[in-house]
Amino acid sequence: MKHLLASTLAALIAAVSTAAMAQTSANDATAGQHCDIAYVTGVGGSPETVREYLSTPSRDQYRFLKDNEIQCQVSDEGRASGCTGITSLRHEKVSVYDDSDRTTTTVVARVELDHGTYPVMIVVPKQDVQCEQ
Repeated sequence: MKHLLASTLAALIAAVSTAAMAQTSANDATAGQHCDIAYVTGVGGSPETVREYLSTPSRDQYRFLKDNEIQCQVSDEGRASGCTGITSLRHEKVSVYDDSDRTTTTVVARVELDHGTYPVMIVVPKQDVQCEQ
């Protein structure tokens, strides 16, 4: 009888821990999964500008986007740096650079600037990032 009770208890513990691991896995896949390549639909830009944009009332965000277009310095080698402002991204394939911030992710995305399209390191809100499958 003790053996049957111990076996039943062990099976119950195994079932509960398997269910808990599956739930944790499902939460990780949607909330904080790290990936190397992702797609972004939303906004991206310098950390300060993205924070300002996110704190702007939704009725004023379109105007904020137009008034603060992204601008970068481009070197002779074609490297963009010193970016300020913000841009809109529509299902843009990006390389994930750093995912350590709570609310934003640093990515490298191809961004249209005044003088061409260049890879630019920008931050994007985490909720706008979808890992490539």
